Amino acid sequence: MSSKRIFFALWPDNRQRDRLRDVINSVAKTVEGKMVDRRNWHITLAFIGDFPESQIATLQARAAQIKFEPFRLGFDRLDYWARPKVACLIAPTIPVELQALVTSLNEMLLEFEVTTKDRTYRPHITVVQNARSFTTERLAQRAITEWSGMELVESISGPGGITYSPLKQ
Repeated sequence: MSSKRIFFALWPDNRQRDRLRDVINSVAKTVEGKMVDRRNWHITLAFIGDFPESQIATLQARAAQIKFEPFRLGFDRLDYWARPKVACLIAPTIPVELQALVTSLNEMLLEFEVTTKDRTYRPHITVVQNARSFTTERLAQRAITEWSGMELVESISGPGGITYSPLKQ
């Protein structure tokens, strides 16, 4: 049985990626490590992992039934996470609509026998991998993003590393 490594995410459009880049560029350049290609920037909502390809359309149809209330998400700092050794753009607060979406996705995934990690949700965008430790850097201005939809995204391993690609229905 063929499977794909997938997750639900907020997937920025090019305008959002440009705005995020402009706000964090000066801070991110000071971090030692491998910059993440901005085409891979995303905010994970629920990680699924390996999932049967034959059930993806059913998963997407079921996810489409989840009510998505539009919301804004602001990022105000670049933080270092020691265990994965990454630099992440961090949101100081989680909008109620975003937390409700994450909870709904996790509950829906149980119908597909997918259990997600039981931990506090922390919306973030990884911008540097294999980062060296640094002190949290506040952004000169807050990066505000607006969301009205989510994507099911495939994680694809290749010779150049991992790339992410939204799966269209």
